[in-house]
Amino acid sequence: MSDSLQDVLDYHEATKHQFHAYANGPGHLDWSNQPDPFRRYVGASLVSLKQISPGDGPLYDDAFVPGRIPSAPFGLDSISQLFFDSLALSAWKSIETSTWALRVNPSSGNLHPTEGYLICGPVEGLCDGPTVFHYAPMEHGLEVRAEFDEELWEELRDEIPRDSIFIGLTSIQWREAWKYGHRAYRYCQHDTGHAIGAVSIAAAGLGWNARLLDNLGSEELANLMGTFQGHDAEKEDPDCLILISPHDETVKANGLPGDPITAFRSLEWLGNPNHLSPSHVDWGMDAIADAASKPPTQILYEPFEQPPRPWSLPTRPILLRQMIRQRRSAVAMDGATGMEKETFYGILLKTVHVPGNVPFTALPWKPHIHLAIFVHRVAGIPAGLYFLLRDPTQKAKFEAALTQAEPWQKPDGCPDELALYLLIEADARSAAKQISCTQDIASDGCFSLGMVAEYLAPLDRYGPWFYPRFFWEAGLIGQVLYLEAEAAGIRSTGIGCYFDDSMHELLGLQDQQYQDFYHFTIGGAVDDPRLTTLEAYGQSPIISQ
Repeated sequence: MSDSLQDVLDYHEATKHQFHAYANGPGHLDWSNQPDPFRRYVGASLVSLKQISPGDGPLYDDAFVPGRIPSAPFGLDSISQLFFDSLALSAWKSIETSTWALRVNPSSGNLHPTEGYLICGPVEGLCDGPTVFHYAPMEHGLEVRAEFDEELWEELRDEIPRDSIFIGLTSIQWREAWKYGHRAYRYCQHDTGHAIGAVSIAAAGLGWNARLLDNLGSEELANLMGTFQGHDAEKEDPDCLILISPHDETVKANGLPGDPITAFRSLEWLGNPNHLSPSHVDWGMDAIADAASKPPTQILYEPFEQPPRPWSLPTRPILLRQMIRQRRSAVAMDGATGMEKETFYGILLKTVHVPGNVPFTALPWKPHIHLAIFVHRVAGIPAGLYFLLRDPTQKAKFEAALTQAEPWQKPDGCPDELALYLLIEADARSAAKQISCTQDIASDGCFSLGMVAEYLAPLDRYGPWFYPRFFWEAGLIGQVLYLEAEAAGIRSTGIGCYFDDSMHELLGLQDQQYQDFYHFTIGGAVDDPRLTTLEAYGQSPIISQ
């Protein structure tokens, strides 16, 4: 076993919450040191993007089926829309003397460690030549970080469709570590997954495909986005690069050639990153980020050979961009709202990695995450603990692993294409609450869930760099759940605080082979009447830190 893999395994164990002790973190919040939620590159010019009404555009359900929406041409309007629907502000919230921003992409604690970058060729109204931009969500604009020549651009996209752009994502770990300490790396990776999902769904709304180029190493990603430079501002760790291309174009490449990427290091990079906090506490984020960093690889992921299935869900008369921009994280559930089983099944169907289904087309690996579901208030379905296999070929393996389960049974009316099974029929509210750090929100919704994956085998197969990808997949599922809850007229929220090993014990998992990576709850939200909602743009609210 390599030292890096051992470091990853040690980190995961050390950051588990237990009934008797939580993972190491700050005993209080140092509000005077709260990180600035907005990174800017001081001295870089800013190109304003357009804001387009969420009432314009495609139906929500059409975005999840490739080919339903015609491909928009790449231009200032469509690129503006892509960022407006994926990484932009959605509103401001205010209470008494405090004001803070909400964003389209969800984040643990609303701390937003994820930064977005655009790498593109000439775009009329945006840039005359190939350019690297940093996205500034507060201004809804793009900061010019570097310009490069057409020859380098052509070399970079040698095997990809002509009309393509790249979206890069990075994480500023300190933003999460300020509040969550040692466990913050997990939450940063959740947020990367949320962002991948947000970008993928926004791209689908424009008739574009989104696909991770996962052959690239961490150093190559830093070169492309200009985050390698030495400075004393907070570090940005490179996460991934997403290829955006028209849905009717064939993508042959699994990545980009290495030589052109090396040339990015010598570009003239413009602007200096702002400082987010006056001081910092070392919670070991650099150590785990280094251990899980990725080398360049020619990856041959296991093929996902599940045959395509016909889309069996109806197209509802709701608009995609309205769902995107009104998405909110619930802070409490009412403990009374229920849902029909048809709604429940419809939500779960959207999370299944059926080949061709958005947003899971972005991920090049087969599904690793499966859902252990606590059903509380779903009409026509007994309360209890259920398990959803997102890869049905893994049924025998999980039947053997989940030793606490009763004989697996499909619930009444469950669609054939949904591999959902009842494990234990019982009132699961108390268990859900206790495992989610005794939070009522896990028991007061219609249902809650944990995201479980085979853990050691993929790490052994690919290497320690696969570790964050468990969280990315979980975050991608989370983004779908957020939007599906909005579409159903209710709310949801991710739960990052849970007792890992207690969840494993409930399921009967005996060793480290399987791990729990994220929790979630969906139900009727309780709104706080003290909060005032302000428009995302068009005014200049005072930001309270």
